[in-house]
Amino acid sequence: MKFELLTTFLEVSRTLHFRIASENLFITQSAVSARIKLLEDELGVLLFDRSHKHLKLTREGHRLIKHANELLFVWQKTKHDVGIAEHDAQQLAIGSMNSIWDIVLQGWLQKIHRNLDSVSLFTSTYSPVELRKNVINRTVDIAFLFEPPFVEDLVTEKVATVPLHLVTTEKEYNDELNLDHYIMVDYGESVNTMHMREFQDAPPAKHFMSQPRLALNYLLQAGGCAHLPRQMTFEHVEAGHLYVLENAPVYQREIFAVYLAKSQKTELIKQAIALFPNLPV
Repeated sequence: MKFELLTTFLEVSRTLHFRIASENLFITQSAVSARIKLLEDELGVLLFDRSHKHLKLTREGHRLIKHANELLFVWQKTKHDVGIAEHDAQQLAIGSMNSIWDIVLQGWLQKIHRNLDSVSLFTSTYSPVELRKNVINRTVDIAFLFEPPFVEDLVTEKVATVPLHLVTTEKEYNDELNLDHYIMVDYGESVNTMHMREFQDAPPAKHFMSQPRLALNYLLQAGGCAHLPRQMTFEHVEAGHLYVLENAPVYQREIFAVYLAKSQKTELIKQAIALFPNLPV
């Protein structure tokens, strides 16, 4: 199967429009139709329902999306791995939940760049379930999660403990916590449960966001309040753009690195993890 067929399928499944997909892929609309037809013939199923005014994915089409994304990711990783072999570099595939990247991993990646010259990084974002699976099947070398998996073949190491403080853009806030414009950030189930218990009488969160950085940028532009990592908000608090609600509960979120116990890259993985915590190196 040609990977261009999967790429075309994913673009059509995203836009649900052959013409728009063709414009985004810089090919003709007839080429898009031909590729989808060829893919359907190879799989022996219909991927799109063309009987209505608007294009719709069939059940088989919905099932293919996940597999297509996985196949394309593995192919990109393979091309990258084969390409760097010519330069005596070692590939380190790193996967993480969305919300962890901005909290601790950006600075860590820079440390790898400064201290491990022979390493070529390949990064990706997955759900917790996908991360555990991809470490086991060796697609990802190191995964970062909030909740450590209890799997015999995996090694789990705590790399950071992150305090989450409630900050607000309201300069004249009082002692009573006002959560009318609260943004719920996805820090995992345990923090969500603690928040619901602490603020069971508060109104529902105004917005839900997967990344702390998105919530921070939104707060600075539109106002409101959210629990955010102290290291991410420090400069904005110092500048008077955000204010810490000192009487609000502070949550703690631990971050774990997970890797395969019998990985061929164990030494490299240990060298990379040793660059935690976030201290100048």
